[in-house]
Order: sequence, then C-alpha cells, then structure tokens
Amino acid sequence: MKKLVSLILVFVIAVSVFTSCKKDGKTDFTVGICNYVDDASLNQIVANIKSQLTSIAQAKNKTIKIIEKNCNADSGVLSQIITEFKNSKVDLMVAVATPVAIAMQAATEDDRIPVVFAAVSDPLGAGLVKSLDAPGSNLTGTSDYLDTKAIMDLIFANEPAISKVGLLYDVGQDSSTAAIKEAKTYLAAKGVEVKEYTGTNTSEIVLQTDKMVSDGITALFTPSDNTVMTAELSIYEKLAENGILHYAGADSFALNGAFLGYGVDYANLGRVTADMAAEILIDGKDPATLAVRTFDNGTATVNTDICEKLGLDYNDMAELFKPYCTKVQPIKTAAEF
Repeated sequence: MKKLVSLILVFVIAVSVFTSCKKDGKTDFTVGICNYVDDASLNQIVANIKSQLTSIAQAKNKTIKIIEKNCNADSGVLSQIITEFKNSKVDLMVAVATPVAIAMQAATEDDRIPVVFAAVSDPLGAGLVKSLDAPGSNLTGTSDYLDTKAIMDLIFANEPAISKVGLLYDVGQDSSTAAIKEAKTYLAAKGVEVKEYTGTNTSEIVLQTDKMVSDGITALFTPSDNTVMTAELSIYEKLAENGILHYAGADSFALNGAFLGYGVDYANLGRVTADMAAEILIDGKDPATLAVRTFDNGTATVNTDICEKLGLDYNDMAELFKPYCTKVQPIKTAAEF
C-alpha cells in the first residue's frame, strides 16, 4: 500500500509540473531570440516579435524577459549564442532564418527546449519538421515560402518577349535552393536563357553586377536570400543605371533599392511568430503538434524612386501587375522600415 501511495504521489507531482505552465502556475519566462544577420527583413521580424511578446505578456499579466542576439552569419558566434541561451536557462528559443533554426535544432535535440523559427522558406526541405501540420519534435514556427512562379509571371507581364533572365543568389543559402530550382524550371519551359550570378558576401555580389551589365541582363530575380538582401544597398544604383530590373522575394529588397519585392508581410510574420511562442509558453501547447504557419504571397512592393530612374510610371506598373497580385504598393528607398 505504501508503495502504491508513493507511486501515485510521484505521478501527481509529475502531472502538476507538466501542466503548471498551462494553468498559469508560471508567470516569468525568458525567451532567447537569435537573428541570423542584420538586414531590413530580419530586423523587421525581430522588432515585431519583441513588441508582440511584450503586448501579450502585459495582456496576460505575465513577465517575458527577452535576450536578443545576432550572429551576423557567423556559425561560431551562433554556436556561442545558443550555448549562452542554454546556460541562461531560457524557456524558449526563437530562430530567425533557416541557418539559425538548423543550429538550434541540433543543439536542443536532447534537452528538448522549445524552438520557434521565423522566416524559414522550406521547413520540410531543411529537415526541421516531419510535416507542416504536425512538426513532430520540439520545433515549429513560421514559413516565408515564396511563390516563385508568381514573380516570374510579373517579369513576363512587364517584358513578354524577354529572352534572357538573370538569377542572383548565394548557393549556401537554404532559403534560395527551392526557389532557384523552381525559377529554372519555369524559364526552361518558356525557352528563356538563364544566367546565374552567385556570391557569398557583399563584395562578391557587387562584383557580379559588372557581369550582369556585360551580359545585357534586363531582368534579375533573387529569392528571399539574406546574403543578397544585405548587399542590396550596395548594388541597386548600378542595376538601375544599367536598366536592370531587380525582382526579389521580399518587400525589404524594394525598400533597399530593388525594382520590386514580392512576398509575405514580414511585420505580420513576426507577430504571428510571437503568438506561437506565447501559445507554447503560456498556453502549454506542444511544438510537436503546433502546425507551421504559412502566409499569402500576394503583395508586390514597387520602388517609386527606381521607377523614376528607369523612366517608368509607378501607376502604370501597378495597373500592369494588379491582375497577378493580391495587392500592389509603393515604397521609397531607405535602409530600414
């Protein structure tokens, strides 16, 4: 009888500990956010995660301490940050961009610290989840999956007879792999010549612009590639001066000088990422069964400064692109939103 009572007590204690968070027994949480690199899109995501977590904490009478870090695309620094998060006993980690999510996945396999990723273009292809509906482990989050065909349609809407399209990306960026493959398939079916330009840092990307000019490129596509994103402010003027229209997979590219950015609303993505973190921390939901959130890719953001430099009328462009998008909106060149 004593053994039975002891076993029951152990079970009750275990259940109590497991459900304490869900039943509001825990009021203080620590969240570690690691950004992959300093660029307009990812910075916008982080800012909205932080503000949304703060709002949720206030609304639910909780305290959420945020430790924010940026590894600046350095794998060694990223490893140190994750170790710091673990030593600080964070209740949850937020991984902004695919490389951070992959590193956090490897580092939390044993202790099962919940991880919510943000802006992972292909969670399945990256091996982060078993399925979008049921991730199956301690990771879930938001995806900025890019509808590559939609961007290609915009290029051809503007230049129906185009015979050559450039692809600019970093071969080491997981976020670019699927989109570049899809772009090649689309262009091959159209009988269009593909010119590829790659670089792993800003200096290499800048050098590639000279090749584009000599190759006579008029339309250039980049997916949601963080390496190119960080280089956009360094290349947009040369592209515009040489009549090269840069179509890219996020509105931040257009903010930094690309002709057009197409994709998800990253401010909203950041807020939804924070909502998911709160569902796990405060409501006790399990990342393994919390579905990955995806978004409509239908917004085209057109840079009006670039339109002017290229001798194009924004209103004409908006009317041209309207049938292919949920929304077309203008933006002017700036470093940050």
